[in-house]
Amino acid sequence: MRSISLATYLAFKELWRNKGRFLLVSMVIALITLLVLFIAALGEGLGSGNREFISKLDAQLLVYLQKSDYIVSASRLNRGILTRIRRVEGVEAAGPLAASNTAILLPAGKVLKTALLGVEPGQPGEPKVVEGRQLGSDLAREVLLDRNVILRTSIKLGDRITIRSTQGTQDEFYTLTVVGITDKQSYSLAPSIIVPYFTWERIRPKSDAEIQNPTYTVNTIAIRLSDPAEQEAVQARLQAQIDNIEVADLPKAIQNIPGYSAQQSTLQTQAVFTLLIGVLVIGGFFQIQVLQKVAQIGVLKAIGATDPTIGSASILQIVLVTVIGVAIGGGLTFLLSLGFPPTVPIVFDGATSAIAIIALLLIGPIGGVVSVRYAVRIEPLKALRLS
Repeated sequence: MRSISLATYLAFKELWRNKGRFLLVSMVIALITLLVLFIAALGEGLGSGNREFISKLDAQLLVYLQKSDYIVSASRLNRGILTRIRRVEGVEAAGPLAASNTAILLPAGKVLKTALLGVEPGQPGEPKVVEGRQLGSDLAREVLLDRNVILRTSIKLGDRITIRSTQGTQDEFYTLTVVGITDKQSYSLAPSIIVPYFTWERIRPKSDAEIQNPTYTVNTIAIRLSDPAEQEAVQARLQAQIDNIEVADLPKAIQNIPGYSAQQSTLQTQAVFTLLIGVLVIGGFFQIQVLQKVAQIGVLKAIGATDPTIGSASILQIVLVTVIGVAIGGGLTFLLSLGFPPTVPIVFDGATSAIAIIALLLIGPIGGVVSVRYAVRIEPLKALRLS
């Protein structure tokens, strides 16, 4: 107990006498914390923006055109295949999902580019609304807006919006009524608007050939199962009974989103290297600290201070400096996050941020291990140059 009290006294005494130096190191840790947390938030934001719509589908399986590599934009299925899929044993419901791009006309000549998604009302693929109501009939000129659209514009529930769409070589304009608002339904990092499938087919951008020879196709079909436990069996039945298709569950579909895996791997690598830099910076600082006070440690040992006392004092200093730095960095991160516009894809997920903070708290002790070991092994007579 006396050893712990002495170690605490020595640690706080040195921190107070050299507060400028230790505060400087805490600020370096704070900047590392800021960088790591923003990299984690950027990774979560980009990942969410890419996978949000698919990950929240009320479905367990997605059907693609064969050899499309499970990429939504590369898949084209005839809408008539829906009837055959719904007859397969184990399929409770199936809904089409068609994706395109469009632009909403805003006041002052501005436009907001969005993803245009076509779904069948009441079927898998139509997201749940948090305000308003779901879509009506297949032909209704109605639209659900992702909350991201609301944040970037002054559009409100019940408003009528104008969509600009290129038909052949001409721009056409369509008016839709906002009947519902969804939350976190971005598609390929773009804010999304969701319309009934036949409305989508009418207003989506088309070439001259598509105008002259209309074809009712969808990109993929979302399937909800009667019993999710039979997922593999239903998947095998679908591929056996229906030609020219391939089936994936949602995790596989997400992993095959173009660029998703590479993007996440890159950001995770950046975060790991930032943590390694933090370990080296902290380790180097405390190693220099120990080298500068070899004589003082020698005196302490000469008058009876034990190795555990010296080691505990060093560890306590490292932990305190790290905690102060992480706390400052966390506070700065929170303050800066309040000023980011909704166009910046940064999401502070609780679990991801907690893991990042725990890792940051560990880099101090890990980086200071060498300096603590060196301090404990100092010989009093050598330190005082008496041997």
